[in-house]
Amino acid sequence: MQRVTVLTGRVAIAALVAGLASAAPAGAQLAAEPELQPPQLEGPAPDYLAALRWEGVPRIRIPLPPEEIPGLDLVVRDASAPSYLAEVGLPVVHSIAIPPPPPGQPPAVVRGIYMNAWTFGSNRFYGLVALADTTEINSFVIDVKDATGFITYASNVPTAIEIGANGMIRVPNVRQRLALLESKGIHTIARIVVARDALLAKRKSEWAIRHRDGGLWRDGLGEPWVDAFHDSVWVYAAEIAAEAVLMGFKEIQFDYVRFPDEPKARMQNAVFVANTSGESKRSAQRRHVTMLGDRVRHLGVPFTLDVFGLTTSSTNGMGIGQYWDDLSEAADVLLPMVYPSHYPRGSYGIRYPNAEPYRVVRRALEEGLMRSSRLRNPATIRPYLQAFTLRRPRYTAAEVRAQIQAVEDVGLTDWVLWNASGRYPAAAFRPKRRPPAYVAPVVGFEEGPLPQQ
Repeated sequence: MQRVTVLTGRVAIAALVAGLASAAPAGAQLAAEPELQPPQLEGPAPDYLAALRWEGVPRIRIPLPPEEIPGLDLVVRDASAPSYLAEVGLPVVHSIAIPPPPPGQPPAVVRGIYMNAWTFGSNRFYGLVALADTTEINSFVIDVKDATGFITYASNVPTAIEIGANGMIRVPNVRQRLALLESKGIHTIARIVVARDALLAKRKSEWAIRHRDGGLWRDGLGEPWVDAFHDSVWVYAAEIAAEAVLMGFKEIQFDYVRFPDEPKARMQNAVFVANTSGESKRSAQRRHVTMLGDRVRHLGVPFTLDVFGLTTSSTNGMGIGQYWDDLSEAADVLLPMVYPSHYPRGSYGIRYPNAEPYRVVRRALEEGLMRSSRLRNPATIRPYLQAFTLRRPRYTAAEVRAQIQAVEDVGLTDWVLWNASGRYPAAAFRPKRRPPAYVAPVVGFEEGPLPQQ
């Protein structure tokens, strides 16, 4: 899908940040927020360079895909593999050469991984750079504002300053790290969480979902949410996006563009104070996403949205206000989170979806492609794939590669892997083959016979 964007300079973006910003009340007293520590990860960080020292080209094993896929022959089962998974032999995973994108433009094919702010600011970041240097990975999705509400770097957005969103700086040298990624041709995508912002809900309670008995409404984890009917919530997200582009990010990705996904019994206690006109969740979602798109495209970068994986097949909004048709026509790129572990048993006729990643991802994307084919100007589909373990089986390179294969088999090229701790199996990826170096001609030199002495 082709969309026209207007490239703006740093001065224009800075002016937009100032224009969008809402003034902080004078003398605002902020409650002290407890200091949070980075998550403790089990085991040593993976050595991607060692993992990539292959002898020859690796052979990737994946779970058995549907029978209608031709060209796959059964091989002998490895005794260490789960007993409920059959295995197949795939054609050799060849190396690929992906040319770098033109300056300021996204790559023609996005093959990315997610990293949280702690990883981005730590030495493990360089291990992921090494992974991208040696494999098909060419894009990083990086948290700028996560569900805690804190900003990854020191923000100048007035609302962020007012609520104390600079209270947990995890990457003080963000410009240097982004410059390193740009020098290596790695596409940088800023992830910004919108409606699940506990800090904003606590510090600006007038923007939050209220409980009918008083105080803040909270989800099953005890966290408050902001009111997605409130215009200021979305304006704040747009301000953060403008600043992220000024920092050097090349694409904006909004997550939690929705209402809470909680049981009806809990949602009955939720009061959306900002919804004074009886507007539907679908209408509010569509209106605010359109506003976000208008503001982000003026920054000259792609406007992308994360959505539930079930959105590709659901037609009722699932109570969270996400409708595939609405969001696909509003965004440049739509990222359905088609994690097999998140599908209930029996989905698509699959008894245990988590054990059949190929079939789940393929069926979900086929549904999305079918619905997009009926739209006038649909977004590009770039699915989020599962690179984490949630219940059985343990997800390894085989399960990750199975999902990538499903993406390619339905005719798509883009994907992003999600692992909250930033650990990815190098063996799941094709090795990178460097394109031949370009040698510039010498100006003024013409080939021909040597002059006679």
